[in-house]
Amino acid sequence: MDLSLSVRRVSLRLTETVRSSRGEIDSVDTCMVAIAHGDVVAYGEGTPIEYDGVTADDVARAVEVDGPALLGQDLSDPEAALDRVERWDAPAGARMALDGALHDWIGKAARQPTWRVLGTPRTLGPTVYTIGIASPDEAASAVRNAPPVGAFKVKVGGPDDIDVLEAIRRVTPLPVRIDANEAWDLDIARALTPRLRALGIQLIEQPFPRTEIDDYHRYRELPDRLPIVLDEGCTDVASVQAARKHSDGIVVKLCKAGGVRGARRVMEAARQAGLAVLLSCMCESELAISQAALLAPLADHIDLDGHLYLREPPFHGLGLEDGRIVLGEAPGLGVVPGTLSTSDLDWR
Repeated sequence: MDLSLSVRRVSLRLTETVRSSRGEIDSVDTCMVAIAHGDVVAYGEGTPIEYDGVTADDVARAVEVDGPALLGQDLSDPEAALDRVERWDAPAGARMALDGALHDWIGKAARQPTWRVLGTPRTLGPTVYTIGIASPDEAASAVRNAPPVGAFKVKVGGPDDIDVLEAIRRVTPLPVRIDANEAWDLDIARALTPRLRALGIQLIEQPFPRTEIDDYHRYRELPDRLPIVLDEGCTDVASVQAARKHSDGIVVKLCKAGGVRGARRVMEAARQAGLAVLLSCMCESELAISQAALLAPLADHIDLDGHLYLREPPFHGLGLEDGRIVLGEAPGLGVVPGTLSTSDLDWR
């Protein structure tokens, strides 16, 4: 029986509207693939980076056009297929989808969870829950009603952020990180930093536009500055060396690096450059989170919370205990179709 590849663009609805400096979202589009051969069906998810102009349709189209040739007639050598996918000149989300399905296949072929095959711990380090831009009362309420996580990440966007952070600090002693998504300027950062330090803020994610490199250098000259990690400003191995000159760490996402293989290379490059690594995600299903979780041992901080915002999770199998994600015991990536299946997904 020949190997078959199916692709589907999926809209994931969120439990509530999430606000950041980039705008508001109440649903996100992603691409899911299924590889079937014999009695094994393996799944992968690939997330487009829409702020870079890539859509789920772009990801799905690339997989449809090139995926069969990349996978070959069978998967007797999945490592060779992973090599081909990593070298593929396609949107990172497309590489992420096939890379994820191949990692699911590796575990299912061995009838073991992939994390066990690769020697990854089942229980990850403490993960965050992200609080969108909100009023102080709304933010404090969101923290009180959050899942039992180990830290919080707060979306920020201007000089009024302190009021929100003070409200959050009054209701939680857990670590708090902030993410400006390029919305701050140097004046805002200078004015707020002493108060941020007083609140025990752990780090700032991408405070300035990625093009304002001088602001990053000047902020690093402040004697009381906070650590800065780059997200939009560092996407692949080639950008790590530049990042080390004006940041303290980088955010690694599979959707930027092109899957587990690509993200591992970025994380290893960051380690060699002396940069901290924050393993993160977009709003994604448990399928994508289980792909990223394979890299948890290489991360200093874990921000894998995208599945916690979904109204109708298409996959399930991950746990959350004492603020830590617990990987599933099912063969492969440890998650199984929930509200979606190979039939009702209407695979192309």
